Amino acid sequence: MNYITVKQFYEDNKEKLRLEILYGKEFLETKKIVVSDINRPGLALAGFFDYFPYERIQVFGKTEFAFLKKQNKEKVDVVLNKFFSSNICCVVISRNLKPGQDFINCAKKNKVPVIQSSLFTMKFINSAMIYLEKKLAPRVTLHGSFVDVYGIGVLLIGKSGIGKSEISLELIKRGHRLVADDLVEITKVGDDELIGRGINVIQHHMEIRGIGIIDLKSLFGIGAIREQQKVELIIFLEEWEKDKDYERLGLEEKTEEILGKKVPKIILPVRPGRNLSIIIEVAAMLQRLRAQGYNPAKELNKAIISWMEKEAKNV
Repeated sequence: MNYITVKQFYEDNKEKLRLEILYGKEFLETKKIVVSDINRPGLALAGFFDYFPYERIQVFGKTEFAFLKKQNKEKVDVVLNKFFSSNICCVVISRNLKPGQDFINCAKKNKVPVIQSSLFTMKFINSAMIYLEKKLAPRVTLHGSFVDVYGIGVLLIGKSGIGKSEISLELIKRGHRLVADDLVEITKVGDDELIGRGINVIQHHMEIRGIGIIDLKSLFGIGAIREQQKVELIIFLEEWEKDKDYERLGLEEKTEEILGKKVPKIILPVRPGRNLSIIIEVAAMLQRLRAQGYNPAKELNKAIISWMEKEAKNV
């Protein structure tokens, strides 16, 4: 299961979300955040724990504390004990509000970290969810090169030594931008968008056999790179096989599934004399047309069928 620790959440957002630990610093490492949603426990404080989303960060704001203040102490003690014993990862208190000692005692009893933020409640929730959605999104790492070609994210894959890096380098020389080479981390954002980026340590570096490691940013400038891009086309590079039938019309649209999403795929045979960079540029432009609902091969096929039908009527 994909997760981050409460410690990572705290350290990454300490300044941005203005966080301060009120209790449980020693438990931050062991507590895990597994979902990006955040919960305001209004129903739980009213005593309704059916379907209580205990796995979420629990946020207390002005409304929650105002509600507790109006309840009698016995009822508050029962509700808080049940709340903190529900295996929650942490509690965040917004607006620099001060919890009572009974609140902290319940947290201590159940070893639940309590964190304070000076942000308004909704400001904290919105910012925290944006961070968590990125951190907890499904992801996979693939071997390949990832290039922005005319605004289309083109993922080049194929066996080692097929020429992925060399093709990417030529595309950069032609004015396109590198996102990642060798290792591409792909994250699924929302329901149907795949975002590719490089691994931080090696991002924008490339290995060219016979030369070694080169830094694209230093060689070609900031305009030759991108931090991330949407994955919209996969090009599989393979050695040319004489007796294999390759697509010549473009009527059949192949796809490959990544993290449950189907991405258009082209199998591109590699052999001496083929200008693969130009072919990939054309493939990227064609993908833009297809995304807009226009497929030249299918349109030509319709025109030919229409012409044949007219000719048949004239015979």
